[in-house]
Amino acid sequence: MADVHSKETRSYNMSRIKGKNTKPELIVRKFLFSEGYRYRLHVKELPGKPDIVLPKYKTVINVHGCFWHGHEGCKSYVIPKTNTEWWLRKINRNKVRDDQNLVKLTQDGWKVLTIFECELKPKLRAQTLSSILDFLKFENTGN
Repeated sequence: MADVHSKETRSYNMSRIKGKNTKPELIVRKFLFSEGYRYRLHVKELPGKPDIVLPKYKTVINVHGCFWHGHEGCKSYVIPKTNTEWWLRKINRNKVRDDQNLVKLTQDGWKVLTIFECELKPKLRAQTLSSILDFLKFENTGN
């Protein structure tokens, strides 16, 4: 099935989608800062320009949108009924790129934590943020 929008409308809609400083990303950043962690954002020298980089801990945190990164089993990951092939190609390219960046980062000695936006919804937020602290503490005790 073809796209329901004109090329111009689709282009405009896509241009309005943020790739940086999203609400889920801001939630994680605000939490880390309040816990005393200092970080850098979108470091272009690292594969995939990770959302949050904690150089002191050699750790990166990627905050992924469930739809854009194909979060399997998530209700936010619904494949559109129009232009389905195109969307699947796009999302699968994102997933492949995510995997490649993960491999490069870990080969370079970085610890990588990926958080999906659904894990930051109000019901799961406290548990997810707590797990970030656990990850940072565990990964940096030499275990």
